[in-house]
Amino acid sequence: MNGGTWSVVFLGIIAAATLAVAIVQVKVLLAAERMTRRFGHFVDEFERDVKPILGQLNALSRDASKAAALAVIQVERVDQLWNDVGSKLDNTLSTVASVIIGPARQGRALLAGFQAVMAALRHYRSQGSRSNGKEEEDGLFI
Repeated sequence: MNGGTWSVVFLGIIAAATLAVAIVQVKVLLAAERMTRRFGHFVDEFERDVKPILGQLNALSRDASKAAALAVIQVERVDQLWNDVGSKLDNTLSTVASVIIGPARQGRALLAGFQAVMAALRHYRSQGSRSNGKEEEDGLFI
């Protein structure tokens, strides 16, 4: 074979190699296209499955927010109730104290007055018995 024939053979080998590379590239592109389609289907299916879950999560968070707002209102009501109960209890205890302590003071004052009268009577009796004895002696002295 001469030099021209070898160049045709090498040219044929190059053409066959180029054809093989082109075929592989086409197959790679077709595989990439199939993979892209599969991934697209996967994403669509994922969105279909996740959308109801996200909707339920939104509803759940909305309900939790409402429950928290109601709980805050209830806590404020309980706080107000305790404040009212505390002030009413304070008023009641003040009233009871004034009702009980006032008469108790008056009774104690009355008792102290009675004790003072009794002490005065005792003192008067003791003074009277001493002075009666002297007057009788003075009368006998004449």
